[in-house]
Amino acid sequence: MTHHIVVLGAGYAGLVAAKLAARQKGTRVTLVNRRDHFVERVRLHQLVTGQRLRDLPLADLLAGTGVELVVDTVTGIDADTRTVRPAHAPEIGYDTLVYALGSQADLSPVPGAAEHAHTVATLDQAERLRARLRDGGTAVVVGGGLTGIETAAELAECLPEVKVRLVTEGALGGALSRRAQRHLNAAFGRLAVEVREHARVAEVHGDHVTLEGGDRLGADVTIWTTGFRVPELARQAGFSVDDDGRMLVDPTLRSVSHREVYGIGDAAAVRTADGVELRMACATGLPVAQQAVRAITARLAGRTPDPVRFRYANQCVSLGRDDGLIQFVRGDDSPVEMVLTGRTAAVYKEAIVRGTVMALRHPWMPTRMPGR
Repeated sequence: MTHHIVVLGAGYAGLVAAKLAARQKGTRVTLVNRRDHFVERVRLHQLVTGQRLRDLPLADLLAGTGVELVVDTVTGIDADTRTVRPAHAPEIGYDTLVYALGSQADLSPVPGAAEHAHTVATLDQAERLRARLRDGGTAVVVGGGLTGIETAAELAECLPEVKVRLVTEGALGGALSRRAQRHLNAAFGRLAVEVREHARVAEVHGDHVTLEGGDRLGADVTIWTTGFRVPELARQAGFSVDDDGRMLVDPTLRSVSHREVYGIGDAAAVRTADGVELRMACATGLPVAQQAVRAITARLAGRTPDPVRFRYANQCVSLGRDDGLIQFVRGDDSPVEMVLTGRTAAVYKEAIVRGTVMALRHPWMPTRMPGR
């Protein structure tokens, strides 16, 4: 009897999971995604500056795999009947559900952000921001994480008519090593990015942001890169979720409340067996997708699946097209002093991003998972 696996979301994790699941004997796979193209989310800061991204139709990426693609928005999940409700297509029944709906920018905590701020979290938002930046002016990037750093550097290098400011609650690159922070500060100095450290935005207006304490920074464009939220579908379906709405999964990536459901990618709160919580990143999504399919396959064969095993290796940061920063890390993602910088790091980062697309085209499952 054929086992029907439905995958929701064709981001980095969902696309890999669908293609790997379709290779397993006795399975039929349906992939539901609201777009008919794969979006290289890690390159959206490049799109904002007018750079062209690769055209990656899902039909081409799925050709020959046997995966059925449904291009539609999921509006609900009925856990009792094990069905998914797309907005326009008929309901889809499942035997196993893989929940991989990703995340989006959270503009709700700060007054005025939803009305006035732009983001680089989705293709639509990045395209709107690109159009807005054609007029030049001053751009304030809110958030000193990797997305904020990459966005600020890309804007400063590629759009010299735009004055770039970055506001961060901590020190610039505070989660990086001292060597990495020194290079980052030097790069921002070279790019003339104005940095406001240890500052929190209290309100966003059409022409400025107000900081806690009352200071105002002029902003023709405000770009929000801090804070993400996930869809409410898991909570609405009655799946166990954390306070942020991410699906709670066990060490084999199965929902703690529904045995036929697995959660991967940004929309799931994934922890290794020793309690390390995995961060939102495509570097996390791809290997976790592999392990989810291994767990599903093992259970279908009557075997006990292995728990998630994962070790981080590095954090890759682009600082424009000709500079970069590769922060090597321990397995728990904490930084060591070893870094790569400059053109070598830029080439390294580009190779990683290109290699990710290659992994989407030709996914594989290692015979031994990291940490074994």
